[in-house]
Amino acid sequence: MLGVMKADLHVHTCLSPCANLDMTPVKIVEEAIRNKLSLIAITDHNSAENAAAVTRAARGTDLCVIPGMEVTTAEEVHLVALFDTVEEAEALQEVVFENLLPGENDEDLFGVQVIANEFDEVEGFNKRLLIGSTTLGLTDVVDTIHRLGGLAVAAHIDRERFGLIGQLGFVPEGLELDAVEVSRAVKLEDAAARFVGCERFPFITASDAHELVAIGASATPFRLARPAMSELRLALAGKDGRGIVTGAPEG
Repeated sequence: MLGVMKADLHVHTCLSPCANLDMTPVKIVEEAIRNKLSLIAITDHNSAENAAAVTRAARGTDLCVIPGMEVTTAEEVHLVALFDTVEEAEALQEVVFENLLPGENDEDLFGVQVIANEFDEVEGFNKRLLIGSTTLGLTDVVDTIHRLGGLAVAAHIDRERFGLIGQLGFVPEGLELDAVEVSRAVKLEDAAARFVGCERFPFITASDAHELVAIGASATPFRLARPAMSELRLALAGKDGRGIVTGAPEG
């Protein structure tokens, strides 16, 4: 039986240098459940090192955790990658690490990049410059995500900085995105009319949470049979009765 389930598909952890240090696996799971979310995606900047920990922290709950990443392309466009498995996300991580601009994270300037386990214990620190961009072009990143079995979503396209339209001024012809994301500043039902060139893509909204209070602040209502990545794929494709429920409350 199909039902409406809320998903926040853009959530950072304490691994992202710009996220609060209390964005730990256990606390993220607890906050997502408190806000009655059925699915969340872990999308740290240019790394998937905390995706497995959040997935394990959610075991025994009804929350579906989707492993992912927010990749910064050479054009400084943010792309959200969503995967079925942690292994697929980690495969993208290998590609990203190989193509990340050189440099070491300045913890005083950008923040600490904490690798945590499912018990909120610190396992280590990533010293790479995760806040930076990769040398991979937009199309290359999309193609790599698809080759590894994932979904590619243009992040917060309503924002001037790091958004697809803000960075490029247009949507490249032939770009094979699976969805485009708007922030809470845009109503989901109004999004397609506002962003010329994106009409061919499904629109979602997400929180881009960097602090606990933001988790679920903007969430997409999906019509699904159960909270699962396989169901999300069907919903974004509008197949088998699954889909995005526009006009429903998003918070």
